[in-house]
Amino acid sequence: MTPLDRTDPPVPGPIRTFDFPAVERRTLAGGLDLRVARMSALPVVSANLFFRAGEAVLGEERAGLAVLAGDALEGGTRRRSGTELAESLERIGARLGVSTGWEGTSVSISCLAERLDQGLALLAEAVLEPGFPESEVDRAREQQLAGIRQRMKDPSSLAAAESSRRVFAPGVPYGRPQEGTAASVEPLGSAHLAGFAEGYFKPGRGGLVVVGDVDADEIQALAEARLGAWAGEAPATDGFKVEPRTRERQVWVVDRPGSVQSEIRLGHVGVAFSDPDAFSLMVLNTLLGGAFTSRLNLNLRERNGFTYGVRSHFAFRSEPGSFHVQTSVGTEVTAPAVREILSELERLVADGPAAEEVEAARDYIAGVFPLRLESVGQVASRITEQIVFGLSDDYHATYRDRIRGVTPETAWEAGRRHVRPHEAQVVVVGDAAAVAPALEALEVGPVTVVDGVQP
Repeated sequence: MTPLDRTDPPVPGPIRTFDFPAVERRTLAGGLDLRVARMSALPVVSANLFFRAGEAVLGEERAGLAVLAGDALEGGTRRRSGTELAESLERIGARLGVSTGWEGTSVSISCLAERLDQGLALLAEAVLEPGFPESEVDRAREQQLAGIRQRMKDPSSLAAAESSRRVFAPGVPYGRPQEGTAASVEPLGSAHLAGFAEGYFKPGRGGLVVVGDVDADEIQALAEARLGAWAGEAPATDGFKVEPRTRERQVWVVDRPGSVQSEIRLGHVGVAFSDPDAFSLMVLNTLLGGAFTSRLNLNLRERNGFTYGVRSHFAFRSEPGSFHVQTSVGTEVTAPAVREILSELERLVADGPAAEEVEAARDYIAGVFPLRLESVGQVASRITEQIVFGLSDDYHATYRDRIRGVTPETAWEAGRRHVRPHEAQVVVVGDAAAVAPALEALEVGPVTVVDGVQP
């Protein structure tokens, strides 16, 4: 038997074919967008109901209200208490989940296909007839406040919050914590949640996605019975335009005396999901800091030993989110780590990526794409993205082809347009006395020490 040569890495295999499930589109009587995809491997189904009740529609004084309303949905309806709702779900073997973000709220249910009618009935009851009992609202509010207080003590959360505040101009919702602040959440009660639901729990620009061992005609009939009469749109808002707080590179040090580590965030305003450069930026970001073999990780972790890991990320949203780099390092190497991050960004913009880097990044993204679509819930979430961000019907069916169509030239062009190290806001949460002098010596921008994240 020939001994195994462990010094010779295996050659990557060919990318396997993958077909995204076909999606049938219908419209319910009340205007709700219905999308159905058949996956018959198992007799299970996942249904996602999305509506435009998100944090981005709220002013700063009501920040956290949408998140609280979503969390309180499982606390009961006008017909059932929270315990009764949980028991009703348990009797049919169903799981209800609620997720609220900037764009809106998704309420999902997963169950056996034969139980979907009962599951949809409970889902519709939770959304159309929320009870918001005071005791459950109090519990959810205290839980949200506890999370806010905990994040104010956590260095990583502090860095993320301070970075958002320094990147986005005042008034841009993305510049504040998505779950709100103690000042905005503490006054909220059952009446506030009921009023928000009355105004924003509407089907307009939302949709119902059903994936599993189902038939589109049968699903339409079930959905009409449970949600067909639901109509209307959330009230129009003034909207917002994403602007940077400043275009001058600056360094902000959130002082934590005695800290032996520094949390580093470096970022600026990025791009929206709909940007024509989005696919090129996905590839570019993967080779920069989106994979273990990325430039940033090879530099800061492998070559310099500064960190266990470093990541970069574009937050694609309806409006431009942030581009940021994040890592944690020892106090003594904070300034060198910042220097190396900026150097990598500057080199990428100046010289562009190598062809082999782009090829590896493309293959990685295309290769892992099917692995993230193995369950009906994962597929339902992807189809929901099409509703949330107004993506084309063939977005996911052609996703891998578009990724593999990115070239070194298009990736470099996108990087020159959207990666701007000269505008980056550098946030460091750590011991200011130990790190500020070395950061000033880098001469990458004015250094300001702050006591903590302001509300």
